[in-house]
Amino acid sequence: MKFSLIICTYMREESLHKLLLSVNKQNLYPNEILVIDGSTNDNTKNLVAATLLKNLKYFKVEEKDRGLTKQRNFGINLVAENSEVVCFLDDDTELEVDYFKQVIETFIKDDKVIGVGGVSVNENRWFKPKKISKLNKKKFYIIDGFAVKEGLRNVVRNYLGLNSRLLPGVMPEFSNGRTNGYPLNNKIYKVDLLIGMSFSFRKTLFNKIKFSTYFEGYGLYEDADFSLRALNYGKNVINTSAKINHYHDASGRPNKYKYGKMVIRNGWYVWRVKYPKPKLKARIKWNAIAFLLTLIRFANIINTNKKREAFTEGLGRVVGWFSLFFNRPKVQS
Repeated sequence: MKFSLIICTYMREESLHKLLLSVNKQNLYPNEILVIDGSTNDNTKNLVAATLLKNLKYFKVEEKDRGLTKQRNFGINLVAENSEVVCFLDDDTELEVDYFKQVIETFIKDDKVIGVGGVSVNENRWFKPKKISKLNKKKFYIIDGFAVKEGLRNVVRNYLGLNSRLLPGVMPEFSNGRTNGYPLNNKIYKVDLLIGMSFSFRKTLFNKIKFSTYFEGYGLYEDADFSLRALNYGKNVINTSAKINHYHDASGRPNKYKYGKMVIRNGWYVWRVKYPKPKLKARIKWNAIAFLLTLIRFANIINTNKKREAFTEGLGRVVGWFSLFFNRPKVQS
């Protein structure tokens, strides 16, 4: 299958360089690599010009096309006609050598698959315990003989009955599903949500939908929105053999106040993409979880060194939650 890689970037030339070097080592190489740059300087442009990679093309967008979802749509319009799959990677990732081989084989083996996601190796906390029966099920989550230690927010939700019983990446009616990811066991799991750091879709999908312009700038949860709408045309899967490293470069991210507002407002938006009219019980759960996670974030003022960040993000969450009473987002079809 012929496939294209789109990398949207903003002021991260050093991270982008590491990613491009890892692309160059792939045992299945992209037919084209499109770098869509929203930077306000020429550092990335100069880097790409000095990088001798086959099939590499660079495009710098104007201000009207700047922002993750806009840059992705900009790139889609440039993809070659004969391309069958479009891959997206965050600019602060690095690939293991067979990443693209694993992704493309997933599409080839199952023509019902519309989207494929990879997994982050350096963030993977799953392990294989000697005796699963001895693990506290409130503090550990278990899949296929592997376990992962739950974070504080999930432990509290487990004790309060506010956690999902569905697999990670599958959205329950109250929206706040599990985000544990999956163990590195070389299996493929069917999911609702793919993560934008590493996802790929059949090119035919883009004849039907595009990335939503509701998610401006940093675009928190824009990947969830697109993944959910993609389900109307096929199934999404995570291939745990498609491995990357994700380094979360801090540059280009919004301040914590804006981030906190995004968590609530954008979270509400993607919830209503899949469940336009959730039942009363689901509505109560969604709001209870939003309240609980905001309290936990404010508690970080006491138990972490980043007190200012915890306060401003918590404040953003509160403002975002209250804004839903008089200014709810309008969900785009």
